[in-house]
Amino acid sequence: MSKKPGIFLDRDGVINVNRADYVKTWDEFEFLPATLDGMRALALIPAPIIVITNQSAINRGLALRENVDDIHARMVAHIQQAGGRVDGIFLCPHRPDENCACRKPASGLFLQAAEEFNLELSQSYFIGDAETDVLAALAISATPLLVKTGRGAKHAQRLQRANIRVAQMFDDLSAAAEWLANQFHAQPVKQ
Repeated sequence: MSKKPGIFLDRDGVINVNRADYVKTWDEFEFLPATLDGMRALALIPAPIIVITNQSAINRGLALRENVDDIHARMVAHIQQAGGRVDGIFLCPHRPDENCACRKPASGLFLQAAEEFNLELSQSYFIGDAETDVLAALAISATPLLVKTGRGAKHAQRLQRANIRVAQMFDDLSAAAEWLANQFHAQPVKQ
């Protein structure tokens, strides 16, 4: 069976509001305005939709893993009710100082997802709002897409100063999803 492209998304700042004190419970989770429209548009694309997220609040002792899993279950349920879908969620619970292989911009979670979903990473896309998201996409040869929500606008300036190329930049997830839908419909889908 030939490999297929995937659509990767960061969570905080792309799907939901990014909080300086971390999203630790469902009560603190707030969808960004264009998220559900964007997820509905992405659901029409014949590619797995996978969330890749750093959740260091777990190993910082600020959030229980069960709470984060509950957040994700409720997030997916809301997305499905709105006509969207999420096919997988891969998270890193580690703090930056733990130097793991799964915390973005490391590739560990992407490699796990690629194996589980039979993905060709070089044909995949990663929608993020941070410099680490762009670096992660480039590390796996995926196409980085940056949204201005979350930290995106500020990090775009950092990336430009560092001479790091972003394929496209969008106001929000809905705009990125519309662009992606055009990319997938413009080219034949490999079976």
